[in-house]
Amino acid sequence: QVQLVESGGGLVQPGGSLRLSCAASGLTFNWYAMSWYRQAPGKERDLVARISSIGGSTTYADSVKGRFTISRDNAKNTVYLQKNSLKPEDTAVYLCNARGDNRYRASYGIDYWGKGTLVTVSS
Repeated sequence: QVQLVESGGGLVQPGGSLRLSCAASGLTFNWYAMSWYRQAPGKERDLVARISSIGGSTTYADSVKGRFTISRDNAKNTVYLQKNSLKPEDTAVYLCNARGDNRYRASYGIDYWGKGTLVTVSS
């Protein structure tokens, strides 16, 4: 059974930092691109950052470029999101996603989701 478990959310003041973690189990971690999405109340789920399965190619939403950094540790089956210079508009539930990105693997195109962790940026 595949599980993605996020942690590291909480309340932080504007300008502060947080590091989110997503621990994966039940899958071959290095067959999957890993992403962080976020969903604010009443809004759609948006991609925040993605890192490829191999090679570490990254993609960021324009709104977080230069402030957030995604990384992965394939030995620990974990993906991280370092968030700096946080703003109130970063308040959301942050969800971890795994998507198979190797077309030669049976996992290609398969999606898994975590349940999310709430980040609140407020003074």
